[in-house]
Amino acid sequence: MQQNANAASPASTNAWSAAYSPSDHDRLILDWRAGRLAADTVLARLRHWQAVTTDVAVRSRIASDRISVAWQVGQPNEAVVAAQDVGVAALTAYALGPLAAAARAARNLPLQGQAVQRRIALEPQAFDARVQEALWLIDSGSHDAAQRAVDALNARATNTSERVAVLELRAVSQFGDGLFQAGLVGALLFNPDRAATPWAIAGSFAALFLPYSLLGPFVGALLDRWDRRQVLIVANFARLLLMIGVGALLATAASDRPILFGALIVNGFTRFVSSGLSAALPHVVPTQQVVSMNSVATAVGAVSAFLGANVMLLPRWLLGAGDTSAAVVIWLAALPVALALWLSVRFHRHLLGPDDSVRAVHGSVTYAVVTGWVYGLRSVINVPTVTATLTGLAAHRMVFGINTLMVLVLVRHGGGEHVAGFAVTVVFVAAAGLGSFLANLVMPAAVRRWGRYATANGALAIAAVVQLCGAGLQIPVLIVCSLVLGTAGQVVKLCADSAMQLDVDDALRGHVFAVQDSLFWMAFIIAITASAAVIPADGKSSALMASGAVIYLVGLALHATLGKRSRTSGTV
Repeated sequence: MQQNANAASPASTNAWSAAYSPSDHDRLILDWRAGRLAADTVLARLRHWQAVTTDVAVRSRIASDRISVAWQVGQPNEAVVAAQDVGVAALTAYALGPLAAAARAARNLPLQGQAVQRRIALEPQAFDARVQEALWLIDSGSHDAAQRAVDALNARATNTSERVAVLELRAVSQFGDGLFQAGLVGALLFNPDRAATPWAIAGSFAALFLPYSLLGPFVGALLDRWDRRQVLIVANFARLLLMIGVGALLATAASDRPILFGALIVNGFTRFVSSGLSAALPHVVPTQQVVSMNSVATAVGAVSAFLGANVMLLPRWLLGAGDTSAAVVIWLAALPVALALWLSVRFHRHLLGPDDSVRAVHGSVTYAVVTGWVYGLRSVINVPTVTATLTGLAAHRMVFGINTLMVLVLVRHGGGEHVAGFAVTVVFVAAAGLGSFLANLVMPAAVRRWGRYATANGALAIAAVVQLCGAGLQIPVLIVCSLVLGTAGQVVKLCADSAMQLDVDDALRGHVFAVQDSLFWMAFIIAITASAAVIPADGKSSALMASGAVIYLVGLALHATLGKRSRTSGTV
């Protein structure tokens, strides 16, 4: 490992004669992306490898990266030479866009046409591919065809159908997710046939979310490698079948363990869907509209999840609070998931990315999955805006874990475990959901007025004060606190999403979103487990509530310090 790391450094030019390896190639590209290597060093290494390697697939990969790097640093002739050495047909898709641009800059019209036509054959729905086609037609003197291409681009630019389709899919998917999660909560925590102590509650949440938290970056590796449309199709189909199975387990009065295991896998596939949709958003929305559209998409998802969660109240009221009612709720959740599957099929291939503009992960799918943690974490660390907002988000999720356990224990101790208790819990969820919705309304305006950095700082400061106000543990006050904390937490979440969508390259965006998901749930589970160890039987602990304010202040300090590094760059 140390030898390979040295081979990727600028000082180790004597290692250039070493045999090519995919890991050395990956490390070279990652060092380039992180700014640790100069472009000339990277290009020299790639030229050397391309000259000494005879394997056709390897040469294609090397030439593709050589073209991408050369175009980024303004060396179009270098890109042209690399392409001519292996042929356009041998190049991977991510190199074709840079090659078309480089060939145009080098006034090589035949090569420009080959690159454009090859890319359109592989990605017929890619908007920028059609832009390059129009430019090539103009350059070649085909004015009538160029005009038709420009007219088609103008029509597509004003067409909102793709954005609407993404919103429809998010709404339907999260409606089903909200219904499924509410059904599980009712089945396991507010069921006369099942008991739930603080440790049991913490254990249930851990069983549901901790394993996925550890596997999340591997999901990101696949989202950055596979057509995200195909990922959405497979994930929705899998969770449809699994939801039916979980409902069957409840109907047959199975123990908690197989139900939790089934729910664990369902949630894993749900994260494929949620992370995939977040990573795909910049592909259907102009860059200047990403922040606003992200707020809209999040608001639509939150409202849908809330509505889905409340639908479960009807069968619970009609059929009681037992396993039969819970099974019916889970089967009902399968219906919107089936609709989400159909909506996923409607997207064109490659429309949702990844575009592979600067692919950093090569080799087999297994290799990409195994290295998912590494690339995801490196990408987070290398982008200060993402690092900062994720620390603030982690603080919020830890406090949310503390508050979730306290509310559940307080409500159950109040004597309404099955009906009234669940109703009070729904009120808390509704308050937090309303807060999240309000955040989606105010966040775009706040960012335009103060920027992402100051907006997130303000949200964390307000959250700390509000958390302290709830230390009296009065239910009405806690409900109001839940609303305000839902707003503040969602503002921080939207700032984090925007940082990842705007400041991270598409080739690694899925990795980073999966890391966020892992951090999201790991912080939650760590906090709820630690709280279970100290919370009294009746849930009344002002000190535990106040500790949440301290966590918010720590998150604020970290965000303010880490985010300040990017403040002057205009990216925050």
